[in-house]
Amino acid sequence: MTVFLILLLISAGAFAAWYWSRQQRRASLLETPLSDHQRAIVAEQVPLTRKLPSELRGKLEGKINAFLNQIEFIGCNGLDVTEEMRLSIAAQACFLVVNSDAWYEHLRTILVYPGAFKSRHAEHNGYVVTERETVRTGESWARGPVVLSWAHTRQGAMDDGDGHNVVFHEFAHQIDDLSGRTDGVPNLDRTQSFADWERTFVTAYESHVQNVQAGRKTVLDAYGAEGPEEFFAVAVEAFFEKPGALEQKEPAVYAQLVLLFRLDPSAWE
Repeated sequence: MTVFLILLLISAGAFAAWYWSRQQRRASLLETPLSDHQRAIVAEQVPLTRKLPSELRGKLEGKINAFLNQIEFIGCNGLDVTEEMRLSIAAQACFLVVNSDAWYEHLRTILVYPGAFKSRHAEHNGYVVTERETVRTGESWARGPVVLSWAHTRQGAMDDGDGHNVVFHEFAHQIDDLSGRTDGVPNLDRTQSFADWERTFVTAYESHVQNVQAGRKTVLDAYGAEGPEEFFAVAVEAFFEKPGALEQKEPAVYAQLVLLFRLDPSAWE
């Protein structure tokens, strides 16, 4: 028993030392600015970062460094993942968490395809399992990985006013999943109440579904009618890329996202 306790204490000490070292490394990275070369790439590849208030730019750069240290990028179908690709994806992903306490704790891998890719999914209906193959531009799995089409990733970043951004969409799912379920209800900010969030998003989602079914034009992408989790993801896309329109058409949704992300993008314009 004594030997077992000694080994247990040694293991616990080793884990504590490793965890402390990792936390110190992350804290250091969060305080480290990008190089001038990296900063120029981010500004070119992700124009939206130029609108970020000056007091948040240092935070964004530190989180980009922490993200790049944590994530392994894997090119698929012969794609060679370049520095520009890594910085573009990291900048967009970190844009969502630049001023909040949320972090992609469980994510370790991002798969990058040259363009749209095929994905197989199993659908269960009782004892019947049906496999379907679909063409996608992005996917987000619980606790990773995230899968992205580089062509659509780049296009989404370069056109920052159309309300379509595959990285924002998939990483909104990652933020949503931090609560333990990808259901359109992320871990809320301490200033928010679940009752207010539920009332706002359920009402807006049901209205969105009705508008899509009736063929009416909506400020949010019609794909948001697929489910509450997709409604949240497309709302995040619009929040960052069409903040003025979202605030005008869905003021309650916009207000909840302001609290969640601790950001007010409509004020940047």
